[in-house]
Amino acid sequence: MIRLVTVEKKDRDRLWNINQKYLYEMTNFYDDPMDEDGNYHYGHFDEYFTDPKRKAYFIYSDDILAGFAMLNPYSNIDQNPDFTMAEFTIFPQYRRKHIALDTAKLILSQHPGKWEIKYNEKNYGAKKLWNTLASPYEPKVYHLNEEETVLSFMVDTV
Repeated sequence: MIRLVTVEKKDRDRLWNINQKYLYEMTNFYDDPMDEDGNYHYGHFDEYFTDPKRKAYFIYSDDILAGFAMLNPYSNIDQNPDFTMAEFTIFPQYRRKHIALDTAKLILSQHPGKWEIKYNEKNYGAKKLWNTLASPYEPKVYHLNEEETVLSFMVDTV
């Protein structure tokens, strides 16, 4: 069973730690350098604990921490979304078990409104996940450049 657990201030260091591992994985698609301490810059990280419009979740599969998601309402395409999937990952050992799609569907069901999801075209897993998720909502597709695509769509309340 998939569970979303809201990240609280007391969980800041835990989220920072796993986000750093995720950002390292994303260097397969982006040329983000490490700083002198071996960390990857994440400019708005602490705002997830001060800005009520930002939300972060730990993703559990049964009782095992399997990933995290970070949401905010800030657009990549100069629109006015209710939610943008800022970060989302399922840890490698839990991939290919439908956890990502089931989790993404759960997040959408708990957050109806206008959505934006951006992915890198070279990240084939993310591309497949986000297009599969968004397909029933008939998303508008925006190409920011040769490598980045944004899907924009509306999720109605159930």
